[in-house]
Amino acid sequence: MAGPSTSDFPGKVADFLDDLATKIRGLTVDRVASGVTWTAVGIVMATLVFLVVFWFLVGVFRAAGTLIGQELAYVIAGILLVILGVFFWSKRFPKD
Repeated sequence: MAGPSTSDFPGKVADFLDDLATKIRGLTVDRVASGVTWTAVGIVMATLVFLVVFWFLVGVFRAAGTLIGQELAYVIAGILLVILGVFFWSKRFPKD
């Protein structure tokens, strides 16, 4: 004689497998999906920041070229880049 507990056995197995699949998906796919989303947002934000800084520098250089002359703007930009390069070159090896 089959009791009421054996007639619900396939339903319990299906529920167990569904719960197990949901738990595994929560531990793997959901975390990866969140990481991929934040990586994509970070790449877009970094690109936008780079473009804003780039066009700001182009605008500043154009304004300086208009106000003080193109040749002098190149000289000033060159001097600033050399000073920046010397500074970073001196910081390449940390002091002990």
